[in-house]
Amino acid sequence: MPIKLIVGLGNPGSEYAKTRHNAGFWWIDELCANERVSLKAEKKFHGDAARLSMSGHDLWLLKPMTYMNASGRAVQALATFYKIVSQEILVVHDELDLPPGTVKMKHGGGHGGHNGLKDIVAHLGTPDFWRLRIGIGHPGEKGLVHPHVLSDFAKADRAWLEPLIAAVADNISLLIEGGEGTFQNKVHLALNPPPEKPARKDTI
Repeated sequence: MPIKLIVGLGNPGSEYAKTRHNAGFWWIDELCANERVSLKAEKKFHGDAARLSMSGHDLWLLKPMTYMNASGRAVQALATFYKIVSQEILVVHDELDLPPGTVKMKHGGGHGGHNGLKDIVAHLGTPDFWRLRIGIGHPGEKGLVHPHVLSDFAKADRAWLEPLIAAVADNISLLIEGGEGTFQNKVHLALNPPPEKPARKDTI
């Protein structure tokens, strides 16, 4: 079943723009730049949205402007209006349980304490949607989680963050076509290219 709606999670406002919690927003912006489309404020969907065609399929992109904890309201509004079922939705979000610089696909499962996912599950009435998890690492203590996710990415993080977001955006068409395994492999190779083989020396 092809993906028809991709949701990038984050918080609106300049004070949140560079935070770890906004990894989903960053990725949507990268994909829009790749595909040369612009997001437009859509009040009825409680967010910024764009429509494009990819791999022969119509695809909606959405950045909820409801703040993270109320993301489900935006997702439900667009999905209901266009009759998009949960299995056709992909949510891109930051993931504490993955080390920085990693990305993994997941279908269904719990929300892991992520308030954006929690609200989407509540509004859709099911956890049966795709997630694209961008690792931001765990600060080590539960009490540090809130300041960690709402802190800006460090300058050193750009070394892995920008290539990761670009690699995911470059290969998104594979996901739209249902090739989750191929997508994961392509992104892994883009981020971890094999070492070049030494030039062969001809013997006399």
